[in-house]
Amino acid sequence: MNFTKASELLELCNKHNKKIFEIMIERESFLTDMSKEDIIAKMQISLDIMKDSIEKGLTEDIKSMGGLIGGDAKKVMERSKTSRSVCGTLMSRAISRSMAVLEVNASMGKIVAAPTAGASGILPGVIITIGEEFKIEDRELVNGLITASTIGMLISKNATVAGAEGGCQAETGSAAAMAAAAVVELMDGTPKMALDAAAICIKNILGLVCDPIAGLVEVPCESRNAIGAANALISAEMALSGVKSIIPFDEVIDTMYKVGSSLPMELRETALGGLAMTPTGKKLQKQIFDN
Repeated sequence: MNFTKASELLELCNKHNKKIFEIMIERESFLTDMSKEDIIAKMQISLDIMKDSIEKGLTEDIKSMGGLIGGDAKKVMERSKTSRSVCGTLMSRAISRSMAVLEVNASMGKIVAAPTAGASGILPGVIITIGEEFKIEDRELVNGLITASTIGMLISKNATVAGAEGGCQAETGSAAAMAAAAVVELMDGTPKMALDAAAICIKNILGLVCDPIAGLVEVPCESRNAIGAANALISAEMALSGVKSIIPFDEVIDTMYKVGSSLPMELRETALGGLAMTPTGKKLQKQIFDN
Protein backbone atom coordinates (compact mmCIF):
# COMPACT_ATOMS: atom_id res chain seq x y z
CA MET A 1 0.00 0.00 0.00
CA ASN A 2 2.98 2.33 -0.16
CA PHE A 3 2.96 5.31 -2.55
CA THR A 4 4.92 8.50 -3.09
CA LYS A 5 2.89 10.16 -5.85
CA ALA A 6 -0.73 11.22 -6.06
CA SER A 7 -1.10 9.19 -9.25
CA GLU A 8 -0.04 6.06 -7.36
CA LEU A 9 -2.42 6.89 -4.52
CA LEU A 10 -5.32 7.37 -6.91
CA GLU A 11 -4.54 4.06 -8.58
CA LEU A 12 -4.68 2.30 -5.19
CA CYS A 13 -7.94 4.04 -4.28
CA ASN A 14 -9.54 2.96 -7.56
CA LYS A 15 -8.15 -0.56 -7.44
CA HIS A 16 -9.37 -1.26 -3.90
CA ASN A 17 -12.45 1.00 -4.02
CA LYS A 18 -11.27 2.90 -0.95
CA LYS A 19 -11.00 6.52 0.09
CA ILE A 20 -7.72 8.29 0.66
CA PHE A 21 -7.86 8.01 4.44
CA GLU A 22 -8.40 4.24 4.24
CA ILE A 23 -5.35 3.76 2.02
CA MET A 24 -3.28 6.02 4.28
CA ILE A 25 -4.24 4.11 7.42
CA GLU A 26 -3.18 0.85 5.78
CA ARG A 27 0.09 2.43 4.66
CA GLU A 28 0.87 3.73 8.14
CA SER A 29 -0.03 0.43 9.75
CA PHE A 30 2.28 -1.42 7.36
CA LEU A 31 5.20 1.00 7.78
CA THR A 32 4.98 1.46 11.55
CA ASP A 33 3.54 -1.86 12.74
CA MET A 34 0.92 0.14 14.62
CA SER A 35 -2.65 -1.08 14.68
CA LYS A 36 -5.28 0.91 12.82
CA GLU A 37 -6.93 1.64 16.15
CA ASP A 38 -3.71 3.12 17.55
CA ILE A 39 -3.26 5.31 14.48
CA ILE A 40 -6.79 6.63 14.82
CA ALA A 41 -6.29 7.23 18.56
CA LYS A 42 -3.14 9.26 17.93
CA MET A 43 -4.92 11.40 15.36
CA GLN A 44 -7.75 11.96 17.85
CA ILE A 45 -5.17 13.54 20.16
CA SER A 46 -4.27 15.98 17.40
CA LEU A 47 -7.94 16.80 16.85
CA ASP A 48 -8.38 17.48 20.57
CA ILE A 49 -5.38 19.83 20.59
CA MET A 50 -6.80 21.65 17.59
CA LYS A 51 -10.10 22.16 19.38
CA ASP A 52 -8.35 23.38 22.52
CA SER A 53 -6.22 25.89 20.63
CA ILE A 54 -9.30 27.30 18.90
CA GLU A 55 -11.10 27.62 22.23
CA LYS A 56 -8.12 29.32 23.83
CA GLY A 57 -7.67 31.76 20.96
CA LEU A 58 -11.33 32.78 20.93
CA THR A 59 -11.94 33.04 24.66
CA GLU A 60 -8.71 34.17 26.32
CA ASP A 61 -6.85 37.46 26.11
CA ILE A 62 -3.83 36.61 24.00
CA LYS A 63 -0.89 38.73 22.92
CA SER A 64 1.83 37.41 20.67
CA MET A 65 5.48 37.36 21.73
CA GLY A 66 6.28 40.18 19.32
CA GLY A 67 3.16 42.11 20.26
CA LEU A 68 1.99 42.39 16.65
CA ILE A 69 -1.14 40.25 16.90
CA GLY A 70 -3.67 39.19 19.51
CA GLY A 71 -7.42 39.58 19.76
CA ASP A 72 -8.06 39.83 16.03
CA ALA A 73 -9.65 36.39 15.86
CA LYS A 74 -12.17 37.50 18.46
CA LYS A 75 -13.03 40.58 16.39
CA VAL A 76 -13.90 38.49 13.35
CA MET A 77 -15.92 36.07 15.47
CA GLU A 78 -17.86 38.86 17.21
CA ARG A 79 -18.70 40.62 13.97
CA SER A 80 -20.18 37.44 12.53
CA LYS A 81 -22.44 37.27 15.58
CA THR A 82 -23.55 40.89 15.66
CA SER A 83 -23.53 41.98 12.02
CA ARG A 84 -24.39 40.57 8.66
CA SER A 85 -21.28 38.76 7.53
CA VAL A 86 -19.91 39.73 4.13
CA CYS A 87 -18.69 36.21 3.43
CA GLY A 88 -21.28 34.19 5.34
CA THR A 89 -21.20 32.73 8.82
CA LEU A 90 -19.51 29.46 7.86
CA MET A 91 -16.60 31.28 6.23
CA SER A 92 -16.40 33.76 9.11
CA ARG A 93 -16.19 30.93 11.64
CA ALA A 94 -13.47 29.19 9.66
CA ILE A 95 -11.52 32.43 9.30
CA SER A 96 -11.77 33.40 12.98
CA ARG A 97 -10.76 29.91 14.08
CA SER A 98 -7.77 29.79 11.79
CA MET A 99 -6.65 33.16 13.16
CA ALA A 100 -7.23 32.00 16.73
CA VAL A 101 -4.87 29.06 16.37
CA LEU A 102 -2.19 31.26 14.83
CA GLU A 103 -2.51 33.68 17.74
CA VAL A 104 -2.11 30.81 20.20
CA ASN A 105 0.98 29.68 18.34
CA ALA A 106 2.46 33.19 18.34
CA SER A 107 1.93 33.43 22.11
CA MET A 108 3.81 30.14 22.67
CA GLY A 109 0.66 28.11 23.19
CA LYS A 110 0.15 24.48 22.24
CA ILE A 111 -0.91 23.84 18.65
CA VAL A 112 -0.62 21.14 15.99
CA ALA A 113 1.85 21.98 13.24
CA ALA A 114 -0.33 21.16 10.24
CA PRO A 115 1.99 20.97 8.40
CA THR A 116 3.93 23.83 10.06
CA ALA A 117 3.44 26.17 13.00
CA GLY A 118 3.18 29.11 10.62
CA ALA A 119 0.24 27.48 8.84
CA SER A 120 -1.24 25.80 11.90
CA GLY A 121 -4.61 27.57 11.83
CA ILE A 122 -5.91 26.53 8.44
CA LEU A 123 -6.66 22.83 8.88
CA PRO A 124 -8.30 23.12 12.32
CA GLY A 125 -10.21 26.24 11.35
CA VAL A 126 -11.67 24.52 8.30
CA ILE A 127 -12.25 20.97 9.47
CA ILE A 128 -13.77 21.85 12.83
CA THR A 129 -16.08 24.42 11.25
CA ILE A 130 -17.22 21.89 8.65
CA GLY A 131 -17.74 19.35 11.41
CA GLU A 132 -19.90 21.79 13.34
CA GLU A 133 -21.87 22.94 10.31
CA PHE A 134 -22.70 19.45 9.08
CA LYS A 135 -22.83 17.71 12.48
CA ILE A 136 -19.93 15.39 11.71
CA GLU A 137 -18.72 13.22 14.60
CA ASP A 138 -15.11 13.22 15.80
CA ARG A 139 -14.46 9.78 14.33
CA GLU A 140 -15.21 11.09 10.86
CA LEU A 141 -13.21 14.27 11.47
CA VAL A 142 -10.23 12.08 12.37
CA ASN A 143 -10.62 10.41 8.98
CA GLY A 144 -10.51 13.87 7.47
CA LEU A 145 -7.27 14.64 9.30
CA ILE A 146 -5.79 11.41 7.96
CA THR A 147 -6.78 12.46 4.44
CA ALA A 148 -5.13 15.83 5.09
CA SER A 149 -1.98 14.14 6.35
CA THR A 150 -1.80 12.17 3.10
CA ILE A 151 -1.68 15.39 1.09
CA GLY A 152 0.93 16.81 3.44
CA MET A 153 3.05 13.69 3.08
CA LEU A 154 2.90 13.83 -0.71
CA ILE A 155 3.93 17.49 -0.74
CA SER A 156 6.76 16.85 1.74
CA LYS A 157 8.12 13.97 -0.31
CA ASN A 158 7.95 15.74 -3.67
CA ALA A 159 8.42 19.40 -2.76
CA THR A 160 8.52 21.20 0.60
CA VAL A 161 6.25 22.60 3.28
CA ALA A 162 8.91 24.99 4.62
CA GLY A 163 8.62 28.70 4.03
CA ALA A 164 12.39 29.00 4.24
CA GLU A 165 12.69 26.72 1.25
CA GLY A 166 9.57 27.39 -0.80
CA GLY A 167 7.93 30.58 0.43
CA CYS A 168 4.48 30.90 1.97
CA GLN A 169 3.00 28.93 -0.94
CA ALA A 170 4.71 25.93 0.65
CA GLU A 171 3.30 26.64 4.11
CA THR A 172 -0.19 28.12 3.95
CA GLY A 173 -0.64 26.69 0.45
CA SER A 174 0.12 23.16 1.61
CA ALA A 175 -2.12 23.56 4.67
CA ALA A 176 -4.99 24.79 2.50
CA ALA A 177 -4.50 21.88 0.11
CA MET A 178 -4.60 19.46 3.05
CA ALA A 179 -7.78 21.04 4.39
CA ALA A 180 -9.49 21.12 0.99
CA ALA A 181 -8.88 17.41 0.39
CA ALA A 182 -10.16 16.60 3.87
CA VAL A 183 -13.37 18.56 3.31
CA VAL A 184 -14.01 16.84 -0.02
CA GLU A 185 -13.80 13.37 1.51
CA LEU A 186 -15.86 14.42 4.53
CA MET A 187 -18.54 15.54 2.10
CA ASP A 188 -18.42 12.18 0.28
CA GLY A 189 -16.37 13.38 -2.66
CA THR A 190 -14.17 10.95 -4.56
CA PRO A 191 -10.39 10.63 -4.12
CA LYS A 192 -9.95 12.29 -7.52
CA MET A 193 -12.08 15.23 -6.38
CA ALA A 194 -9.99 15.50 -3.20
CA LEU A 195 -6.76 15.63 -5.21
CA ASP A 196 -8.30 18.16 -7.60
CA ALA A 197 -9.26 20.37 -4.67
CA ALA A 198 -5.74 20.18 -3.28
CA ALA A 199 -4.25 21.03 -6.67
CA ILE A 200 -6.60 24.00 -7.12
CA CYS A 201 -5.55 25.31 -3.70
CA ILE A 202 -1.88 25.32 -4.60
CA LYS A 203 -2.52 26.85 -8.00
CA ASN A 204 -4.46 29.68 -6.35
CA ILE A 205 -1.46 30.92 -4.37
CA LEU A 206 1.44 29.76 -6.54
CA GLY A 207 4.42 32.02 -5.92
CA LEU A 208 3.23 33.44 -2.59
CA VAL A 209 6.28 34.78 -0.75
CA CYS A 210 7.22 34.38 2.91
CA ASP A 211 8.06 37.82 4.36
CA PRO A 212 7.35 37.86 8.12
CA ILE A 213 7.88 41.17 9.87
CA ALA A 214 10.84 40.91 12.26
CA GLY A 215 11.11 37.26 11.29
CA LEU A 216 8.20 36.38 13.61
CA VAL A 217 5.28 34.13 12.71
CA GLU A 218 2.75 36.91 13.29
CA VAL A 219 2.30 39.37 10.39
CA PRO A 220 1.31 38.71 7.63
CA CYS A 221 1.06 35.08 8.77
CA GLU A 222 -2.24 35.50 10.62
CA SER A 223 -4.13 36.95 7.67
CA ARG A 224 -2.57 34.35 5.36
CA ASN A 225 -3.96 31.63 7.57
CA ALA A 226 -7.36 33.26 7.18
CA ILE A 227 -7.07 33.39 3.40
CA GLY A 228 -5.78 29.81 3.46
CA ALA A 229 -8.98 28.71 5.18
CA ALA A 230 -11.04 30.53 2.57
CA ASN A 231 -8.93 29.04 -0.21
CA ALA A 232 -9.52 25.53 1.14
CA LEU A 233 -13.29 25.96 1.30
CA ILE A 234 -13.50 27.57 -2.14
CA SER A 235 -11.35 24.84 -3.71
CA ALA A 236 -13.35 22.07 -2.02
CA GLU A 237 -16.62 23.56 -3.24
CA MET A 238 -15.29 23.77 -6.78
CA ALA A 239 -14.06 20.17 -6.77
CA LEU A 240 -17.29 18.84 -5.24
CA SER A 241 -19.17 20.66 -8.01
CA GLY A 242 -17.23 18.70 -10.59
CA VAL A 243 -14.60 21.32 -11.41
CA LYS A 244 -11.36 19.53 -12.26
CA SER A 245 -7.79 20.67 -12.01
CA ILE A 246 -6.53 20.75 -15.58
CA ILE A 247 -2.97 20.32 -14.25
CA PRO A 248 -2.69 17.10 -12.18
CA PHE A 249 -1.75 17.30 -8.51
CA ASP A 250 1.72 15.80 -9.01
CA GLU A 251 2.58 18.37 -11.69
CA VAL A 252 1.25 21.21 -9.55
CA ILE A 253 3.46 20.14 -6.65
CA ASP A 254 6.51 19.81 -8.90
CA THR A 255 5.79 23.32 -10.16
CA MET A 256 5.39 24.70 -6.66
CA TYR A 257 8.82 23.36 -5.77
CA LYS A 258 10.41 24.89 -8.86
CA VAL A 259 8.72 28.22 -8.24
CA GLY A 260 9.83 28.17 -4.59
CA SER A 261 13.40 27.43 -5.63
CA SER A 262 13.24 30.41 -8.00
CA LEU A 263 12.28 32.86 -5.24
CA PRO A 264 15.19 35.00 -4.00
CA MET A 265 16.27 34.23 -0.46
CA GLU A 266 14.92 37.64 0.64
CA LEU A 267 11.40 36.28 0.04
CA ARG A 268 11.85 32.98 1.85
CA GLU A 269 11.33 33.63 5.57
CA THR A 270 14.49 35.69 6.04
CA ALA A 271 12.63 38.94 6.82
CA LEU A 272 14.94 40.66 4.32
CA GLY A 273 12.31 41.45 1.68
CA GLY A 274 8.64 41.99 1.00
CA LEU A 275 6.53 43.47 3.80
CA ALA A 276 9.35 42.99 6.30
CA MET A 277 11.43 45.61 4.47
CA THR A 278 8.75 48.29 4.19
CA PRO A 279 9.42 51.42 6.28
CA THR A 280 6.78 50.32 8.77
CA GLY A 281 8.05 46.75 8.79
CA LYS A 282 11.58 47.92 9.62
CA LYS A 283 10.27 50.29 12.28
CA LEU A 284 8.33 47.49 13.96
CA GLN A 285 11.34 45.21 13.86
CA LYS A 286 13.44 47.86 15.60
CA GLN A 287 10.79 48.39 18.26
CA ILE A 288 10.50 44.66 18.95
CA PHE A 289 14.23 44.01 19.28
CA ASP A 290 14.99 47.24 21.12
CA ASN A 291 12.53 46.17 23.78
